[in-house]
Amino acid sequence: MPAVWLVLLFLVSAVPGARAQFDARFSQYWDVPAYYHPASAGRSETLNVYGAYGMQLMGFTHAPRVMCFGADLPFSLFGKQQGVGVGFFNEGIGLFRNQRFWAQYAYVFTIGKGRLGVGVQAGALNVSFDPTDINLGDETEDEAFPTTEEHGMAADVGVGVYYSHPKFFAGLSAQHLTSPRIAIGENSSLRIRPSLYLTGGYNIQTRNPLISIQPSCHLQTDFTSMRLDLTGRLFYTWRSKTFSGGIGYSPDTSVTFNFGLKVRSLTVGYAYELFTSGIGPGSGSHDIVVNYAFDLSRFGRDRGLHKSIRIL
Repeated sequence: MPAVWLVLLFLVSAVPGARAQFDARFSQYWDVPAYYHPASAGRSETLNVYGAYGMQLMGFTHAPRVMCFGADLPFSLFGKQQGVGVGFFNEGIGLFRNQRFWAQYAYVFTIGKGRLGVGVQAGALNVSFDPTDINLGDETEDEAFPTTEEHGMAADVGVGVYYSHPKFFAGLSAQHLTSPRIAIGENSSLRIRPSLYLTGGYNIQTRNPLISIQPSCHLQTDFTSMRLDLTGRLFYTWRSKTFSGGIGYSPDTSVTFNFGLKVRSLTVGYAYELFTSGIGPGSGSHDIVVNYAFDLSRFGRDRGLHKSIRIL
């Protein structure tokens, strides 16, 4: 096989844009709202620090490994509620590494017992291709095949709205609005399609004050392909600890089991995605999320202003 065709093969099999959507997904979407929704910054009166790590398609060579981390916090300027956030995403898949950097700003309105954020996000996308670990045999002298790492970068913009209430939450955002084109080396380029995200959930208190239920959903599409996740979680609260467990379903794709623990301001979650196709139960995806909410009153702000809006 000519080396140039081998490069094209890796482009098709490894680049996330070729696997339907550029953005990777996290099974526990409710714990990383800022990854999807720039308007979620300032949704509560706490400094939120989060991190997530995913090991996808276990057992496959060069399977995707994804991670993101970031932080957001509220602030008040001229008597108006606002929020800011920053974040970083990294994905290794095949010979490619995809990265996103972003800064977020949201203007927050108080509506009833909840907060409506209108936000914007600006950042950059970086895609790199590293062929140094490939053994091509006799093809190593082919000048059409790159022998050094190639990479490209492009600006990225997103907008959205996010409403947070003690009983429910909902977010709508659009990412990659400028359809950024990333040049990888001199002869290859990748165009990122705009993507739409819709997330929502509702907290249902049962007759038992220690038990509550949260149905939620998450939809993402780049207008060429679409994925829908439907999730149901049950919460049991005892003193300062909240235990959770649930199941999610993505039509024609997978079933996901999730477990979580919240101790005061620290939340830890784990999920395993079991694909319903012929991939097999042992080749699913693992997902771990950690979230910590800092009480800003500890930093000298007025304690009377900090009643957190908590979404389970």
